[in-house]
Amino acid sequence: MNAHTNFRMPARRFTATAAATVLAAGPMVLAGAGSAHASADHGRASAVVLRTGLDVSLLNKTVNVPLAVSLNEVRAPQSAERTALTARLDGVDGGQPFSVLRADVASAKATVSASGAEASTNLTHARIHVPGLPLLSLIEVGQVTSKATCEAGRKPVASATLLGGVTVLGKKVTLTVGGPTEVKVPGVGEVRLDFSKTRTTSRTAAASALELKVSVNPLKLNVADVEGTLTLGSVTCESPSAPAVSVSAPPPDIKPQGAPAESGLAETGGTSTTPYVVGGGVVLLASGAAAVALARRRQA
Repeated sequence: MNAHTNFRMPARRFTATAAATVLAAGPMVLAGAGSAHASADHGRASAVVLRTGLDVSLLNKTVNVPLAVSLNEVRAPQSAERTALTARLDGVDGGQPFSVLRADVASAKATVSASGAEASTNLTHARIHVPGLPLLSLIEVGQVTSKATCEAGRKPVASATLLGGVTVLGKKVTLTVGGPTEVKVPGVGEVRLDFSKTRTTSRTAAASALELKVSVNPLKLNVADVEGTLTLGSVTCESPSAPAVSVSAPPPDIKPQGAPAESGLAETGGTSTTPYVVGGGVVLLASGAAAVALARRRQA
């Protein structure tokens, strides 16, 4: 008897363990269905009211002094406002600071979020000077604004507007979007202006309210030539990248083998775990029958 008992208990324990494993495996497979992972990247934005890239040559022509300054240059998420910008160049006006820009309003703003990016500038009643022309403004503007908007899922937009008059080297000029405007003043220099330059792609936008190409020979304050570029109201933006979503493939349908599929499980009290219960019962019945047959052979 002890021998029979020692044999049957491990067999029953093994059978019960196997059935429990089958029943537990079903819910684990179903729990993994439909899982998803998403990631998103915020966009980018930048804005600057004024940027200069000028080379200043002194009268002796042996020294070139760069004038590379920027006013209110910000990158998201920031904002700034300054109405005056001064610079100091060695050898120019005895090294004294001079005013590059004065304005009633000079603001720049850049913001980003999950929904998009935006940058804007506003310059009102502004006067810009270059070395060698302390009394004559290179350019005077009433108001210039620029804006770039990059919303997620939408086409980026860029724009620049000009309100009020524009005066270049003491001359009033009319700017057009279609092409550059050239202003020449004998004995002073010449300026080429491009108004409202914009460009967009599927995810980016950029705008410059005014771009100036400058060539001035003032012959004052020990300055012979001033050449280079100035940019007013420069903005850029980039929309957020589309979230990358990956969804795991659903598990294959699990159907009872060896019999046609049954419909109307609710009517018979069946559930989604019914195939596992049936499978576990088959394992238990087969193991029990084998154990009984073996016990009878041993008794015989």
